Amino acid sequence: MLTEIDHVAIAVRDLDTAIAWYRDALGAEVEHRERAESDGVEEALLAVADSYVQLITPTRDDSPVAKFLEKRGEGLHHIGYRVEDCASALERMVQAGATPIDEAPRPGSRNTTIAFIHPKGSFGTLIELVEE
Repeated sequence: MLTEIDHVAIAVRDLDTAIAWYRDALGAEVEHRERAESDGVEEALLAVADSYVQLITPTRDDSPVAKFLEKRGEGLHHIGYRVEDCASALERMVQAGATPIDEAPRPGSRNTTIAFIHPKGSFGTLIELVEE
């Protein structure tokens, strides 16, 4: 079902500062940058082989990432797993006891299809299923 790790998402307070640090410290360059109004975030994707480090920052105070930063501070937010069929992967995870955040797949950045799984049903890790 999983084809590879799509991205590791890191919540940051200042996206431009984080981008500059990754560029200066690791030589990473932004491959894609996008604002997702529906999720209240802005993201920058830094390519690492065939995967990404996704830096995310809130664009409004009521976004889940804003709440995460307030509660936990900056750091690892979620893991995105690439799948061939997001709907099938979501259904399989729910059948295995996972708690979905998204009841059905929805549009994601880079013209992907995504669905989130709640950390309560996945050993404390927020999971994003990503279909390219």
